[in-house]
Amino acid sequence: MPDAAAELTDVVVRRGGRHLLDSVSLRIDEGQRWVVLGPNGAGKSTLVRLLAARLHPTSGTVDLFGERLGRTDIFEIRPLIGLASQELAETVPVEETALDVVVTAGYSIVGRWREQYDEEDLDRARGLLGAFGVAELADRMFGTLSTGERKRVLSARALMTDPELLLLDEPASGLDLGGREELVRNLGRLAKDPQTPVTVLVTHHVEEIPPGYTHALLLRAGGVVAAGPIEGTLTSQNLTRTFGLPLVVQNHGERFSARAVQLG
Repeated sequence: MPDAAAELTDVVVRRGGRHLLDSVSLRIDEGQRWVVLGPNGAGKSTLVRLLAARLHPTSGTVDLFGERLGRTDIFEIRPLIGLASQELAETVPVEETALDVVVTAGYSIVGRWREQYDEEDLDRARGLLGAFGVAELADRMFGTLSTGERKRVLSARALMTDPELLLLDEPASGLDLGGREELVRNLGRLAKDPQTPVTVLVTHHVEEIPPGYTHALLLRAGGVVAAGPIEGTLTSQNLTRTFGLPLVVQNHGERFSARAVQLG
């Protein structure tokens, strides 16, 4: 069997006596599109940091592209990973233009300095901004953008280097209904493109799962509730266990919705 894009085996992440992840095992293979769901504090962002080679487990193993964290140079792995997260957003200089936020991914930096980019790089960055519906923001300073606009700019940045693994941590948070639907449509188009890298998307809401996503991971209190192909994993029973209240999941073609059970 070929190496997985990412494989976690009995992973524990413990901080201050608290388990952020507890005995998590997961294999993510080429061609797969994963959505990670769970309530606040479930361990979703911790999982993203592991997959981004920005955190080592307390115990267990994390293999990325066949290389084990702790035994390989993480600076050789990180360029293979496209990341969009709130943690990254907080490191971007507020005066940086949206175009520069995207193009500087080529050097794995935030904040343009003296490096040079050719017109091909700039055209690609503009094209990616357009793919996420924010082409008109190219010359706007990052600090003047709304939370939702920043999310879309960072999603464009995550694809700039043609990564082998794409990590999107709550890309739809802060978007209004129209913005969310536009983003979901764009992410669905990417999911169905065979040239798009293996993707892991984190969200709180099943309504934000784009068409074309193949697998789901449900987390609660740092542990795995269920994981596998999305049709058999994203069930009312599993979602109820994940969020701790009775929920009904409905499938609307390529989209999902969930609502609380009306008692009585």
